[in-house]
Amino acid sequence: MPELNVLIVEDEAPAARRLQKLIQEIVPDWCILDVIDSVEDATSWLKTHENPQLIFMDIQLADGISFHIFEHISVKVPIIFTTAYDEYAIKAFQVNSIDYLLKPIDKQALKDSIHKFQELFSTAAPSTTNLDLLLTQLQERKLSYKDRFLVKMGDRLVSIEQNQVAYFMAEDKIVLLVTSDEKRFAIDYTLEKLENLLNPKAFFRLNRKFIARFNAISQVHQYFNGKLKVELVPLPPTEVLVSREKSAVFKGWLDC
Repeated sequence: MPELNVLIVEDEAPAARRLQKLIQEIVPDWCILDVIDSVEDATSWLKTHENPQLIFMDIQLADGISFHIFEHISVKVPIIFTTAYDEYAIKAFQVNSIDYLLKPIDKQALKDSIHKFQELFSTAAPSTTNLDLLLTQLQERKLSYKDRFLVKMGDRLVSIEQNQVAYFMAEDKIVLLVTSDEKRFAIDYTLEKLENLLNPKAFFRLNRKFIARFNAISQVHQYFNGKLKVELVPLPPTEVLVSREKSAVFKGWLDC
């Protein structure tokens, strides 16, 4: 395939260097435009530069999960995800994912992914028409977000609609689903798994202990050292803070 512009979104310098080296060995004609290490910088880069033709993207970045990028801008670029976590595979294919590679990246697996990308284009260079067709194909295989959670209420099983959820809270190695009417249920999901299942337009991972629904956020206050303090309804047992590193992404999510 002729010269092609590629962007790498990866916050681990050794992993980024290895990926660059492997790409250059497999497709030496490809041009690596830049290496970005955060959600905020990747969002800014994609807003201010002409789109690359392919993105290699890690999922866990310096300031949050890369899926937050798609909450702020429309990314019309095929993506090969590279990550150490297999629990995000479903969510990866809800955006423009061609493939999902687990770290450490195997050269043959990367070669197969690049070949998959190349086969999706029949002309010498990816045209707008080809890209639109590719994205349509990718969109057709999207999976839906989780709508209901089955919980125990005494000796009964009850299904809770996702729009009844105020937030999810990790407490003493248990994750609790907290409803808008202040009911609490233990669920068999980690917060990391929930991030992969919930609609990112409606839910945001505030910190290590909380994922909140937009409607449960009553107020947001400036806090010390660039942090944000979030007031939730119903009131949680501890204060909820968003880190300085994540505050810009959170404010962008509130404004999207």
